Amino acid sequence: MKGGWPVEAMALGGRQYRGDAVDQNFDVYAVQYTYPDGTHLFFDGRNMPGVHNEFASYIHGSKGSAVVSTNAHTPGRTRIYSGQNIPRWQNGQKEPAPENLVWAYPQPERSPYDWEWDDLIAAIREDKPYNEVKRGAEASLVASMGRFSAHTGQTVTFEQMMNHEHEFAPDVDKLTMDGPAPLRAGPDGKYPLPEPGIKTTREY
Repeated sequence: MKGGWPVEAMALGGRQYRGDAVDQNFDVYAVQYTYPDGTHLFFDGRNMPGVHNEFASYIHGSKGSAVVSTNAHTPGRTRIYSGQNIPRWQNGQKEPAPENLVWAYPQPERSPYDWEWDDLIAAIREDKPYNEVKRGAEASLVASMGRFSAHTGQTVTFEQMMNHEHEFAPDVDKLTMDGPAPLRAGPDGKYPLPEPGIKTTREY
């Protein structure tokens, strides 16, 4: 988005339905990311059975709205609308063509995951440089920035995440096949949980 990364994340989340789950995740997350120019990106996610399930990205601006992608990006059904009303449809339904539709990516469309493989294979065959490591690592860091903010209850910046001392897997570089796990479950068989506002410098 916007050709760069958010500089700050402010998030919240909660855990109520996890039941016997031993993990450290929340049931719900809501993250407000801020870009250098003040633009906000809002992320919402939840992990609950029986609820509305949607993997999509939308944009709303002063001159209209747009679908960035739907259906886990494949097909994305990217489109632009002149107003704020974005039609929603379920898989298998006929795609609506409202009057406020300005542009839509032609269908059918290839999976973006296929395009990625095409780029990689072409680079290998043609012996051309192809390195997504920095971009991939920074994308992962932005996701971690939102999670860290939710789990600690603090506003977190990109620079803080880049230089933070907290490790998800302490001493991971020293792991051996027969050695202990870097993070171990407690006597109840569960892993330590986040405590926003109490544990403010680490996730657990």
